Amino acid sequence: MSKPGDINDPKGLIREAYLIEGITAPECRSIFMDWALSLSAPDPRAAIATLLERHGAAHDTHPMTQVLRDGLEVSPAARRRGGRAARVPGA
Repeated sequence: MSKPGDINDPKGLIREAYLIEGITAPECRSIFMDWALSLSAPDPRAAIATLLERHGAAHDTHPMTQVLRDGLEVSPAARRRGGRAARVPGA
């Protein structure tokens, strides 16, 4: 379990999420977002992998385990939404 001052879980948010009985996936996603915002590393995947190794095996069906797994997936490249405004000839 993570300890105070753990660089992978500085506020102990992930550790605490695993201790909450009946926690739901949306609550875990909210905690994960707060956790991600508290990290100083630009890419949190190494920390996520460490936390999954630490907590995931013992809590395979816990919603936070799935949220952490989702966090390791590479998201598709951002695309520009919308289109260019149509040009009117002669305008």
